[in-house]
Formats: sequence, C-alpha cells, structure tokens
Amino acid sequence: MTKSELISEVAAKTGMTKKDSDTAVNAVFDAIISALTAGDKVQIVGFGTFEVKTRAEHVGRNPFTGESMTIPESKHVSFSAGKTLKESVK
Repeated sequence: MTKSELISEVAAKTGMTKKDSDTAVNAVFDAIISALTAGDKVQIVGFGTFEVKTRAEHVGRNPFTGESMTIPESKHVSFSAGKTLKESVK
C-alpha cells in the first residue's frame, strides 16, 4: 500500500475528502517523526511501537577487499508490532 492508497482508504472509511485525509495522514506522520527526533518512543496500543535505537561501533569487513574496517555508531528506527496487529496477520 502506498501513501496515496492509504489516504484514499482513510477518506473512504471516514467520509473525509481526500484533501482532508491527506492533511490528517501527514499530521500523524509528522507527529511520529517529531517524537522520534526528540528521542521519545511512540507507542500506539494494538498497533505497535516506534523507537530510535543505537547500533554500537563495531568492526566489519569490506566485501570487495576483505579489509577490516570500523563501522561507526549509528541510530536507526525500530518498529515492534503490537499484539492486536500480530494476531490479525496470522
């Protein structure tokens, strides 16, 4: 499902116009991004949890040369599905 398909689905289920649905979907995405940027965890009960995690610095290998190299610490967004979502996908 693409973002435009999601917007159309929200419009169909809520009776909102596509323009209003677009605004609502973008507002939700912006709120999630703002919270994650601030270092907060976003927990949507029944759906899941978005969280920023840190990958520690570690040694890796260049696949072309086989040379060892240090991969610096980095941050990534993690999503854990909630119970309701997990059960509905089974």
